[in-house]
Amino acid sequence: MLLKKVGVVGAGMMGAEIALCFARAGMDTVLSDVSMDFVRKGMKRQEEILDKSVKKGRITLEDKEAALGRVTGTADMTVMSDRDLVIEAVSEVFEVKAQVFGRLDEVCGPDTIFASNTSSISITKLASSASPVRRKRFLGTHFNSPASVMKLVEVIPALLTEEEAVRDVTRALEEIGKEPVRVKDVVGFGLNRLFHVFYLEACRLVEEGVCSVEDVDKICIHGLGHPMGIFRLLDITGHDLNLKVDEIMFDAYGERYRPSPHIRKLVDSGMLGRKTGAGFYEYE
Repeated sequence: MLLKKVGVVGAGMMGAEIALCFARAGMDTVLSDVSMDFVRKGMKRQEEILDKSVKKGRITLEDKEAALGRVTGTADMTVMSDRDLVIEAVSEVFEVKAQVFGRLDEVCGPDTIFASNTSSISITKLASSASPVRRKRFLGTHFNSPASVMKLVEVIPALLTEEEAVRDVTRALEEIGKEPVRVKDVVGFGLNRLFHVFYLEACRLVEEGVCSVEDVDKICIHGLGHPMGIFRLLDITGHDLNLKVDEIMFDAYGERYRPSPHIRKLVDSGMLGRKTGAGFYEYE
């Protein structure tokens, strides 16, 4: 099955960028959220990303307008009824995601594939929020942040996912220029099990006074070849999400994922990263 009509539920940073990836590749895309205010913010983010690409000469103004023209913004979930693939990208809370999938199950056709962008919650558990017949077409698609730039997408089949759905989604991801990697349905999947060990050790270096935040980021860039420092990246992803995933990983695996006291302090103080203007760094 060729997946040509895509829907994304959740117009935050991840959802808006995931939708943009499909729109840039020529696919008819719907972006939804609980209110049009959230949708408009997501679409504004898409425009800003495309403007940067135009400025850098990577795309033309015509390319930008064509991509934006393929995105329909809505607060009405029923618009998802004709989608081939719907990706959920809402808050990292099981009950919130389950509610979204329950509603989608009511409005979407029987052939629509459901996917979750969760970074840590069991796909099999999430699939239980859909009807039994839908579970064979339910899987995880964990995009790497920022989704408009990073190529990695973890493809996570649930216990009952059929191979046909996995193949269809994998092919669609390849069509939009991503690098899909198949991963078992375990807590944190592959990426976050690596990433959170790494970033928690970076936090310990700062907490122990071994390095400053700035110097740890220099080590990442100039010593490890990363495109940006770990603390810059954490500020982009948001410390409320970082802490929530840490807690899920700690419950599953124990001491190696104990949440950082520094991250807890940032969350308690409301310094969640770029979205609040301050985190490890300050922003305008």
